[in-house]
Amino acid sequence: MSRYRYHIFMCINERSAEDPRGSCTAKGSAKLQELFKSEVKRRGLQAEVRANKAGCLDACEHGPTVVIYPDGVWYQVKTESDVLEVMDRHIGRGEVVTRLLIPFSGIPSPA
Repeated sequence: MSRYRYHIFMCINERSAEDPRGSCTAKGSAKLQELFKSEVKRRGLQAEVRANKAGCLDACEHGPTVVIYPDGVWYQVKTESDVLEVMDRHIGRGEVVTRLLIPFSGIPSPA
């Protein structure tokens, strides 16, 4: 049994500007991860949801990359509005936000 209902991992990996894979941090992921964390706290979900920084999630071309477990749902989260939508819909209601799915993820059913 998991300690948390949801675990949000956001890539904050940083590479040089010359790296062809790109970097989630260069695309603003650190700021977005902090917003996930503050939204968990603001909504009083600290006992149920954990928002963590992650190293490379190996989906650089789609970044900023987020994966939510235990569902195994992978999102491309580019804006503060995207963060809030994931928090409202996926974390709040258990709905997959299909418009933000990374193409290789399919559309799994949340647990």
